[in-house]
Amino acid sequence: QVQLAESGGGLVQPGGSLRISCVASGTVFPVNVMGWYRQAPGDVRELVATINRNGLTNYADSVSGRFTISMDNAKNSVLLQMNNLTPEDTAVYYCYTPYIGNTIWGQGTQVTVAP
Repeated sequence: QVQLAESGGGLVQPGGSLRISCVASGTVFPVNVMGWYRQAPGDVRELVATINRNGLTNYADSVSGRFTISMDNAKNSVLLQMNNLTPEDTAVYYCYTPYIGNTIWGQGTQVTVAP
């Protein structure tokens, strides 16, 4: 079964940086697209960033210039480097990938930005 394993979440001070990662396992064919969504308490889940295996990226306006997404095609993994973090970035971050007609979600990793 295809699964996504996330790691790297935690507590960071405003202005700090954090890197979260996601690795897809159980894949038979290469992953073409991976990305991140996030959901704050009481809010809807929103797109953060996506990347395809050719390196084409897409960012939400709220994170553009601060976050960088990258993917290792051979390992079917994705990283999100988050810089200049603010309390508004506090959320559960979910890894996702469309794979053979389905959307696969990770369990989420908590990112908290606070003094």
